[in-house]
Amino acid sequence: MTVSGTGDPPAFRPPGDPLPFRAAPANVPAPMSLWNTAHPWLRELVSYEPGKPIEDVARELGLKPEEIIKLASNENPLGPSPKALAAMREMLERSHFYPDGGGYYLREAIAAKTGLKRENVILGCGSNEVIEFIGKAFLNPGDEIVCARHAFVVYKLMATLFGATTVEVPDPNFAHDLDAMAVAITPRTREVFIANPNNPTGTLLSQEEIDRFMSKVPDEVVVVFDEAYYEFLENPPDTLKFVREGRNVVVLRTFSKIQGLANLRIGYGLAKPDLIDVLQKTRQPFNANGIAQAGALAGLADDEHQRKTRELTIEGRTWLQREFAAMGLEFVPSFANFILVRVGDGKAVFQALMRKGIIVRDMTSYALPEWIRVSIGTMEQSARFLAALRQLPNLATAELALAGLPRLR
Repeated sequence: MTVSGTGDPPAFRPPGDPLPFRAAPANVPAPMSLWNTAHPWLRELVSYEPGKPIEDVARELGLKPEEIIKLASNENPLGPSPKALAAMREMLERSHFYPDGGGYYLREAIAAKTGLKRENVILGCGSNEVIEFIGKAFLNPGDEIVCARHAFVVYKLMATLFGATTVEVPDPNFAHDLDAMAVAITPRTREVFIANPNNPTGTLLSQEEIDRFMSKVPDEVVVVFDEAYYEFLENPPDTLKFVREGRNVVVLRTFSKIQGLANLRIGYGLAKPDLIDVLQKTRQPFNANGIAQAGALAGLADDEHQRKTRELTIEGRTWLQREFAAMGLEFVPSFANFILVRVGDGKAVFQALMRKGIIVRDMTSYALPEWIRVSIGTMEQSARFLAALRQLPNLATAELALAGLPRLR
């Protein structure tokens, strides 16, 4: 039976249903997968895996949040500068206004601090966003970036996002081999990433190594120096000289580490003005919120808080490395606020410590399954971590510590 003049089957109305609907014909094809129209290289993109949040561990293990210590994400155990907290509380009263989209005062302060001009500074929602700006500006499918094998994984993720290929150069002793990275540059290379100090290994390049590398880099290649841990160095190499010389260099820094503002997502890039102009074209309006700008501006001026954080970090790092050596554990001497240490089964140790309310970083995602990375906390936190680590029956076969216990996801 059909409805006159239409050739369609009659509408079916279930009892009590005021609106009719039609049964779907049997020959309707299955819905097309969105992957048929999405960029094909996104299939290979693996999402970034951050350090386990305290809230997740508390919920999954039934622990009290205040009893958990997080030594996984290289955060400042002292928290933000008191001056930054006061500035942010004041700015909260203006939350109904949009922020300064150009970040005038913060960029002016950063320029003054670094001996550059406001035109040399771009703000990001964390320095990670500036990495994305660089990718948007310069990467096309088929292009290449060059980085060390055990460098910050976000470089590779961003390259994949834009369809580019990551050339990972072996890093003997977990340190960048800049001579080999220079050889790896090809006509397809658009960007080279150098983290100094490097995350997750904590190694540091000398000024001589950097200068020698820069003498070999073609002018058209953008070199990115990621200096998220710059402020922890007592005698840092000078990479801003390449900005002053007008080289195609971007220096990345952040307020997430020594400034203790990780929750606010605020960082910046430093480059010559015409390179900054290009990157500004890729930036969303109001990408740096006003509360973050206020906290960063006040924190930048608090040299005393940065000094306390640096001293705490050096003291805790020195103590932990000495204790690791006494325990016979292999570790990479660090110049940052974390240490990479070999424990046997990194994932098992990570889970065993988490059940004791201590969060560290499993390094499996960096192809280092036998290692964990531990951030430098307060001395009390570091002592608690080390005491828990010593309780594991056999670090080389740390799976024994989890006998009969289910793995956390």
